[in-house]
Amino acid sequence: MTPHEADVFRARPARARSRTFGVLGMIAVGGGLGSIARYLVGSAIPAGASGFPWGTLVVNVTGCFVLGVLMVFVLQVWPPRRYVRPFLGVGFLGGYTTFSTVMVEITRLSAATAVTYAAASLAAGLAAVWCGMTIARLATRLPVRRNAQEEA
Repeated sequence: MTPHEADVFRARPARARSRTFGVLGMIAVGGGLGSIARYLVGSAIPAGASGFPWGTLVVNVTGCFVLGVLMVFVLQVWPPRRYVRPFLGVGFLGGYTTFSTVMVEITRLSAATAVTYAAASLAAGLAAVWCGMTIARLATRLPVRRNAQEEA
């Protein structure tokens, strides 16, 4: 029987449960800290007179950039660690960035501004992840990936 065919309803050993709770605890702590950081940045960069949500845009773009950097380090530079990705990637950056707030803010903007905000959030977020990964690869002297053909 492969691990994928295992009985999912069978009780896990206590050791496996404690490891799962440890990971969940790290995600929770990281998420709490990331949410506090998001609140502080949002408070420091309020929506201007136009109502454009600059704070949320800055939070999401910087979060995407840091996630790009983090994934290069976690997956290719640092030795494997059990709690780094759950704490920083899922927890902290998950609490820091906020897709749900973008959706709420879009409903409060005029149609033209909402489309601009949605497009800017998507484009800037993708560009920030790419920039973060590229800068991390250059900083660590890893080859910068251009396309899938080069890796094969």
